[in-house]
Amino acid sequence: MVRKYQQKIYWHIRKMVIDHDDANDLTQETFIKVWSSLENFRGDSQLYTWIYRIATNECLNFLNKKRRRFFLPIGDVEGELMEKLEENADLSTSGGELSGEEIQLKLQKALLKLPDKQRLVFNMKYFDDMKYEEIAAITGTSVGALKASYHLAVKKIEDFLTNSDH
Repeated sequence: MVRKYQQKIYWHIRKMVIDHDDANDLTQETFIKVWSSLENFRGDSQLYTWIYRIATNECLNFLNKKRRRFFLPIGDVEGELMEKLEENADLSTSGGELSGEEIQLKLQKALLKLPDKQRLVFNMKYFDDMKYEEIAAITGTSVGALKASYHLAVKKIEDFLTNSDH
């Protein structure tokens, strides 16, 4: 089970928390919770949906604890994640044209401007190519609300990318 889902879960978490070490820790915590709760898995949903739900909750709890622990407003946690993003980026300027890494960094910066749940929905739909029904099963949110959230996220990202020099 771990071999089958570990990489997908790691990248799902990494897109939310940015930092490799935090993502590793949360991936490990996710699988510990999965293992310790396996007897509670009722089979109402697919196994990967259940694992994604646990990983998603771990991410959101981690980000909320980080804000509370340091009494940080959302913008400060966003700033910290932005710093980690830039530390992890290997950028080379290419004479005025944006490289693939620079475009990716701009997109990641735009994503960090989104509220956690919008960023989560965008990541699952855009990067993981999940269907709204799958995301609904993972997040416990209605398909209609997810569609609205995704479209709002796309609009905010477009606005950030077109109106920003970041």
